[in-house]
Amino acid sequence: MEKGSALLIVDVQKDFCPGGSLAVAGGDEIIPVINNYIRLFQEKGLPILASRDWHPETSVHFKTRGGIWPVHCVQGSEGAQFHPEMRLPESAVILSKGMNPEKNDEYSDFQAVTEQGVPFPEFLKELGISKLYISGIATDYCVKATVIDALNNGFAVILLKDAISGVDLNPGDSACAIDEMIAAGATLQDIDHLRKH
Repeated sequence: MEKGSALLIVDVQKDFCPGGSLAVAGGDEIIPVINNYIRLFQEKGLPILASRDWHPETSVHFKTRGGIWPVHCVQGSEGAQFHPEMRLPESAVILSKGMNPEKNDEYSDFQAVTEQGVPFPEFLKELGISKLYISGIATDYCVKATVIDALNNGFAVILLKDAISGVDLNPGDSACAIDEMIAAGATLQDIDHLRKH
């Protein structure tokens, strides 16, 4: 973990955890591990970035308008909040995506913007970030889309295998997604490996 690295936490929101409207089984089980990564990156003085789905009330992303997902992570709602057990520091940069009601496929954080409205790729360039350590929900959708976009945009990607959780709409989707990310150039690591290096 050197200068130019950042921790990116994808969509660890209430609606994606048990009890939420689009719950991922075990979605909350990765939170203690994510908190360990947060502490590690804080100790190193490296940036911590957290993305969120931030949908309008009506969106083509939802089944109510022809999409494949139940209503979730509506702007300002309880379900859109980050999971309360995740220990995000005040200095964390919040990224929002999925805000266009006419787009149903904004899975990648590379379609997100900061709270100041700066597009994510531009923000990374401003910060001089070249390597992303990626964790979060869901392995087979937003995590995968973000990893692939990061690699396609020339970033080195470390996929934190102990801090991701998948939907598995079809059995095996998450395993296939991990294989796809590795084939595209991502490297798998876990907390023990990072602590030693």
